Amino acid sequence: MTGQLIEFGADGDGQKTCGYLAAPPAAAGPGLILIQEWWGLVDHILDVADRFAAEGFVVLAPDLYHGKKAKSPDEAAKLLMALNIAEAAAEIRQASEFLQNFPSVTRKKVGAVGFCMGGQLALYAALEYPKDISAAVDFYGAHSKVGIRPEELRVPILLHFGKRDKSIPEAVARALIAQLQARQPAVEGYFYEAGHGFFNDTRPNAYVAADAELAWNRTLAFLRTHLA
Repeated sequence: MTGQLIEFGADGDGQKTCGYLAAPPAAAGPGLILIQEWWGLVDHILDVADRFAAEGFVVLAPDLYHGKKAKSPDEAAKLLMALNIAEAAAEIRQASEFLQNFPSVTRKKVGAVGFCMGGQLALYAALEYPKDISAAVDFYGAHSKVGIRPEELRVPILLHFGKRDKSIPEAVARALIAQLQARQPAVEGYFYEAGHGFFNDTRPNAYVAADAELAWNRTLAFLRTHLA
């Protein structure tokens, strides 16, 4: 790890949220919120945060499970369904406020990138808080409790989906992209010959190196365009 664990924000009881903050080599750059998969704030997410930081972003990955981490799909599913969506959204907004006020963040624009559960939350946050999230990237976002209202879209969105994703049928993903594009021209959607979780290089059964690299490069280009 090249970053550090910090506390930020506060709820009505004064409780702060923990997160992983990673800064770029130049110590300054656009702000980026990185939102976890259903596993929690695990080493893979910290590594992705470091990768984004190495590309010039000031990254904050909030711990939406507050210290809990899943070691099996069953544990992950329980944590996902127990997540309080309103609280998670508030913590994502607080992460944006932290980055907007952080001295190293240039131009005070903040993006959001999320994977699986986090992808759905990144899209949701962009719809709900367009003044706090200037652009969002959704990697195969899925969460049954997170409703998406395309009519609320105000900011650029990038979406990545796998054609072989059993949890998100291609037709459903394409319909979502079409609805978003009808509201906002700056919506990009891409499909890959892969299944769910193809970006996660710690999951050999899901990871597809070529597709992960292509999605990564598209994500960097998108963020650099809309957070510049």
